[in-house]
Amino acid sequence: MSSNLVQAKLTVRTLQAPPLSVKSGRFRSEAHRMPPTQAESVIKNIIREIGQECAAHGEIVPETLVAFMVKAVVLDPSNGFNTDRTLTKSDVQKLVKLCVNRLLDSKNPSLDTVKMQVYFDMNYTSREEFLEEHHRVIESRLSSVSREITDSRACVREELESLYRKIVSYVLLRSGLGSPTDIKIVREATAALQSVFPQTELGTFLTLSKKDKERQLKELTMIVTGIRLFNRDCGKGGEGIDDLPAILQEAIPATTQHVDSQLEVVQEQAYRYTAILEKVAKNPLMSQELQPYMLREALYNVRQCEIFLRVILPIFIALSNLWTSFQDETVLISILSNLTTHLEPFLGAHDLFFPEKVIQVLLDGVTVKTDVCRIKEHIEDKVNVADFKKLEWLFPETTANFDKLLIQYRGFCAYTFATTDGLLLPGNPSIGILKYKDKYYTFNTRDAAYSFAENPENYIDIIREKAKRNAELIQLLELHQQFESLIQYSQMKEVDKRYIKPITKCETGTQTDTHLLPPTIVRSYEWNEWELRRKAIKLANLRRKVTHSVQTDHSHMRRENCSQVYPSKDVGTQSMREGSSRVPRPQIYIAGLRGGQTKTTYGVKVNLTRAVDET
Repeated sequence: MSSNLVQAKLTVRTLQAPPLSVKSGRFRSEAHRMPPTQAESVIKNIIREIGQECAAHGEIVPETLVAFMVKAVVLDPSNGFNTDRTLTKSDVQKLVKLCVNRLLDSKNPSLDTVKMQVYFDMNYTSREEFLEEHHRVIESRLSSVSREITDSRACVREELESLYRKIVSYVLLRSGLGSPTDIKIVREATAALQSVFPQTELGTFLTLSKKDKERQLKELTMIVTGIRLFNRDCGKGGEGIDDLPAILQEAIPATTQHVDSQLEVVQEQAYRYTAILEKVAKNPLMSQELQPYMLREALYNVRQCEIFLRVILPIFIALSNLWTSFQDETVLISILSNLTTHLEPFLGAHDLFFPEKVIQVLLDGVTVKTDVCRIKEHIEDKVNVADFKKLEWLFPETTANFDKLLIQYRGFCAYTFATTDGLLLPGNPSIGILKYKDKYYTFNTRDAAYSFAENPENYIDIIREKAKRNAELIQLLELHQQFESLIQYSQMKEVDKRYIKPITKCETGTQTDTHLLPPTIVRSYEWNEWELRRKAIKLANLRRKVTHSVQTDHSHMRRENCSQVYPSKDVGTQSMREGSSRVPRPQIYIAGLRGGQTKTTYGVKVNLTRAVDET
């Protein structure tokens, strides 16, 4: 190793500082346009030495992967690199040795995952960038032909004929509809060109500026291409034109089916590894017999492949809906198909540790659940918002853009991952999405959501420390903002764009008073200068006027008077009234009071009062 490694006062923080740009295949800082500093040259020397060590053992490793591994080793606290301490010669040698050992470990699923991430990021980009690169290649190939045409100073007949043939070749090359060496195709293209641009127009063409010539060449290409496509549809031409719709109709379903089959295999492996890890978590004795960390790394490997395949799959769905720019789609589908095929070699390491026989033994007595089944188990469980006064929860029925929110950790349950030593279980958004510090978290059960909400920072720190020990988790769980030094080039431009604020829905009502403030209209205001002059003259004249009043005997009774009265209204009140119940009157008679033949009088009392129930 060169001596400047020790003299540069290189620290671990310096190794973590520059981000990783895998598109260029080089390790460079953000200020890549500036001259490289001494620290950067030392880092490149370290990367170069690690690559040479690996090559000496028969393993060719790209610089991008080496740069990623250097940062992963430095981040791992178990390796004992102090962040602020200057690296000595022994520290650099230790770093090189650790990186070489990890890069040469061909049976490590974690290394396969990192290789998969680096390969995908180096080869995958958006559909627009794929096609822009394809068009850029076409332009570079046509630049020499275009330059010959635009720089031509043809005068004689032979030179003009040669220039016209070059224009025909340019049209064929740019359109891609046939070879310019095929006589039949050249004759057909020449006939189509002569119908809109005869050879006699070359004189006018030569007088144009270079920019106008290039613009006219592109217009002629589109017109000739349209004529040939029309003739092909009419059955009168179209020599050498491929049936691109038929090719795409055959290629798209075949490629989509291939991706679907790969996705199904990867998902099945992920479900099985998840079930086994759940079994190990419930039975601590099994962890002594197995290697749980290898199971977890295998799970991370297949989950990462699943995510990449899902990224590729929607592009094929979009291809089937596009019936224009068929050549662009053909190029794109070829690239994506090749990309999918090259993901397969990165799935081989975990099969060596866990062959099918071992998996079947471990799955004894275990029910393998899919992600959909796990979500359906707790579909009715929802977080009670009243239990949390300082935290905000989002639900599908109250958030308009619920499906577009950027969920942390790619939608996996943060609580389960932190408490079960790295188990990946899909979160269930219907339980409720926790909004914490402008980030969104999902959980697989309501209990997990409540536990995480009690102390979110604790679980976030646990996940961060776990990612330091397993570098593949940084991209798998999208932890780039927490580890900015390892952010991928393809995602540097998308980090800020992907943040979406939730649009919450609620019923509200407002009422506005008709006149909040009293009117400020000045009735005496006049904008007309002549009106003001007239009023001024009138006031001046009043100063010299005297007002007299006279009241006669006949007029003193004629003044107008007014008074305000309240009209009478009918008002009634209710007072007490006497009431009585009807009872029979007592009727009692005494007979024999008048006497009789005897001297003694005997009275007889007769009660004729009627009974109460007879009244």
